[in-house]
Amino acid sequence: MTAVDASPETSNLSEVHARAPRRAGLAFWTAAAVIVVALWASGSPAMVYPLYERVWQLSPAVTTSVFAVYPVVLIVVLLLFGDLSDHIGRRVAILIGLGSIIVGVLTFALAPSVEWLFVGRVFQGLGVGLSLSPAGAALVELDRTGKRASTVNTVAIAVGLTLATVVGGALVQYGPAPRALTFWVLLGVVVVVAAAAAFLPRHVRDDSLAPWRPRPIRVPKAMRGILATAALAITLSFAVGSVFISLGAQIAKDVLHTENALVAGVVLAIGSAVSGVVSVAFGRMPARTAAILGGVLGALSIIALVASAYASSLPLFMTASLLFGGSSALVFLGGLGLIAANAAPHHRAGTLSMAYLFAYIGQVVTSVGLGVLATTIGLRAGLDIVGPALLVLALATIAVAALLGRRQSSAQASAAARGNVPTCPTKALSVD
Repeated sequence: MTAVDASPETSNLSEVHARAPRRAGLAFWTAAAVIVVALWASGSPAMVYPLYERVWQLSPAVTTSVFAVYPVVLIVVLLLFGDLSDHIGRRVAILIGLGSIIVGVLTFALAPSVEWLFVGRVFQGLGVGLSLSPAGAALVELDRTGKRASTVNTVAIAVGLTLATVVGGALVQYGPAPRALTFWVLLGVVVVVAAAAAFLPRHVRDDSLAPWRPRPIRVPKAMRGILATAALAITLSFAVGSVFISLGAQIAKDVLHTENALVAGVVLAIGSAVSGVVSVAFGRMPARTAAILGGVLGALSIIALVASAYASSLPLFMTASLLFGGSSALVFLGGLGLIAANAAPHHRAGTLSMAYLFAYIGQVVTSVGLGVLATTIGLRAGLDIVGPALLVLALATIAVAALLGRRQSSAQASAAARGNVPTCPTKALSVD
C-alpha cells in the first residue's frame, strides 16, 4: 500500500460521501482553496519587502524579523490549538482562521509604518495556524478516491506560493499603489473562500474525545516514527523556502541585475510551479521513497543556491529554484502521505499540527538567523553558515526516512515469523 493511496478511516466528514457526493466534491475543493489562500497570505509580503526596505530604510535583520513573527505565532498556535478542529470541527476552525487572516491582510494594506507589519504578521500567523491543519485533515476525510489528498494538498501549497510571488510582483511593479494593492486583491479572494467555507459539512462530535482545552498536542507512541520522518521532511521544505521567501526577492534581483518586481517574482515562482507539476506527476510514489528523493533534491538545491549567491549567476539560481520545487513537492508528498495513511481521524489534525510545528521552528531559526547574519557579515557569508546547516537537515531527512523503512521491514519479518500481524493504536502503519 502506498501512503498517498491509503483510504482514510471513517470520520465525520467522510460520511458526507454517501449522502451527497457532489457536495463532498465541492467541500473537498473548498478545503484546497483554504490551503491556497493560507499560503498566499503567508508569502504575500515577499515581493513588497524590498519596497519596505527602500521606503522605510529597513535592514535585512528587520525584514527577516517581520517575516519570522509569522512562524513564531504559528508555533504557539500549533502548540496550544493544534488539535482544536478535532474537537470543534474543521469548518469552525477554518472560519476562525480565515477571519484572522483577513485582519492580518487588512493591516498590511493599511500599514503606515513598520510596526503595523509586525501586527499584521501576528494575525496572519494566527490565521494560518488555525486553518491550515484543519483544511489538510478535511482533504483526507473528503477524498472520495483515497488517492489524491496528499497530491492536492501539495499542489495547493504550490499554487498559493506562486500567486504570492507572481501576482505580488506584478502588482508591486505595475499597480497604482504598490505597497497596498497586492493585499487588497488577496483580501477579496480570502473573503470569497471564507464564504464558501461556511458551507463545509457541520461537525458531529466524537464522544470518545475529552472536552477540548488548550494543551500540548499528544501523538500516539506508535506514530512517533512516522511523525519524525514527516516533520523532518516538511521542515526541510519550510527552512529552505524561508530563504527564498524572506530574502529571495533581493537575491533574485541581485542575480538578475534588475529592479523589476514582476521578473523577480516570476523567477521565484519557478520553484512553486515545478512543485505543483511534480506533485501531480509523482503523486502515486510511495511516501517514504518520496521523502528520501525529496531530501536528495533538497541537498542539491541548497548547494546551487549558495553557489548562485557567490557567482551572482542566474543559471545557478534557476537551478536552485527548480531543484527546490521538486524537493518541496516530494517531501510534502512523503510527509503528508505518511500522516494521511497512518493517523486515525481523531489524531489527524493534531499530528499534522505537530509536523507543521517543527517545520515552523526550522523556518524561524533559518530566516532570523540568515537575516541577522546578512546584516552583520553580509548575505554571502551568512549563506556560508546557514547553507551547511540546511544540508545537514536534508541528510537527516534522508537517513530517518530510510531507517523508518528498515524498521518497518524488520517488524513485518518478525511478525511473519511469529505468525502475527503487527498492530497499532491508530491503524496498521504504512510507510510505502
